[in-house]
Amino acid sequence: MSDQVIFVFGDDRTTLRCVGIPAWLWFVIAAVAIVAGAALLITDRSQRAAKHNRERRRWAALRGWQFAEADQVLPTRWRRGALAQFSGVTAVDVVAGSTFTSDGRRQVYVLDLESGGRSQAVLAGIRCRRSTPATVELWLPEVPVPQDSGLDLLGPVGSRYAFVTDVASARPLVTPDLVDATEDIGNDVTVVWLEDDWVLAAVEPTDADPARLERLLRALGELADLIDPFDADPNGTDTAAPADDRTFEESEQS
Repeated sequence: MSDQVIFVFGDDRTTLRCVGIPAWLWFVIAAVAIVAGAALLITDRSQRAAKHNRERRRWAALRGWQFAEADQVLPTRWRRGALAQFSGVTAVDVVAGSTFTSDGRRQVYVLDLESGGRSQAVLAGIRCRRSTPATVELWLPEVPVPQDSGLDLLGPVGSRYAFVTDVASARPLVTPDLVDATEDIGNDVTVVWLEDDWVLAAVEPTDADPARLERLLRALGELADLIDPFDADPNGTDTAAPADDRTFEESEQS
């Protein structure tokens, strides 16, 4: 039997004192474990980011849309909704194109909002033909709204809460049809908002695969048709020839 002693009582006979292994060695072991854990985390994050990039790029190609690795200027086009939560935001894995809604062709953007070295949210936006008279933000009740946003609480809109820049101008926009359309968007979308001539939404990055983005864009297209119907446009309807407008699911099956 070995005579090596690992623990002995201290002088007060009430605590154990480690002997035989120097204290500095424990610090080295802990430091190595921390470094190894951080390296694994960085590697895993890099692999997931690369996969996400490939999926987004392939999706854009299937839809005939443009893809860009990054864009620092594009996020400055908007300042409300999810954009108000972060500073120094860069757009990465950017998809730009156009899609058809029930009323006609509309411009589309999809991009990751990256801040502090990580993706904070995935933004999807569809452009309308005219600006709304007020900004309307529809937030999930559990998501904190920035206190200095300068928005007024309009009240509950379905399962969400509406914050607006002008109550009188925003109230006519919140119709029962808009409430129903918003309810179908999903609880993984933290905020839906109307800003200038855009309908936008921010979805959690972990949920933003191409199939989910397809469904989100369809929902945003319905909202755009509600607040900006083409038959109310004095310039007439859009007659542009359609591009390949297959969904990601249809492309996967073909």
